[in-house]
Amino acid sequence: MTESVSPHIARPRILVLGVQPAVPPFRIVEIDGQVVGEARAVTDVLRAAAAYGITVHDLDDPEVVRWVGGDKFTWTTR
Repeated sequence: MTESVSPHIARPRILVLGVQPAVPPFRIVEIDGQVVGEARAVTDVLRAAAAYGITVHDLDDPEVVRWVGGDKFTWTTR
């Protein structure tokens, strides 16, 4: 298989990992492969992105943000 027929696989700069059971629950945020902090709400993800010079226009765009173990509305353990 050559590169010209390979599917495009997005590697977003922002990765939000699954909810960690704590009081209160949180999600670990990575930017460019480095852990940059914890998020307890979607606004924390946006603040982290802004701190690294990333403007997020669409939190549902998989080329910008990858949500692991849920989406932007998942902030508690199930």
